[in-house]
Amino acid sequence: MGKNPKDNNKYMGSVKVGPKGQIVIPKEVRDMFDISSGDTLILLADAQRGIAIERMSTFSKISDAIFNGKGKEIYPDHSEEDSLMFAKEIKKINGDEEKNK
Repeated sequence: MGKNPKDNNKYMGSVKVGPKGQIVIPKEVRDMFDISSGDTLILLADAQRGIAIERMSTFSKISDAIFNGKGKEIYPDHSEEDSLMFAKEIKKINGDEEKNK
């Protein structure tokens, strides 16, 4: 389908999973979200809710806010313990990504 000519904020298309489990993010989507080669993205998966992809920098900001005591503001339905565990996992993933650069 591709880009909706009436709405530049939406895209629908398909991607194929390659033999190594990789997918290519379509150019229109990379342009829409200003994703460039070398950017680090984080993939979130939930068996009931699906898959989401977001920039690592977005989650780094969220984890920093949680560590600064704003976990309840960001995730009011989660316990402080759960928010801290989430923030620690983000930092761990980000640390692994930094080592691989």
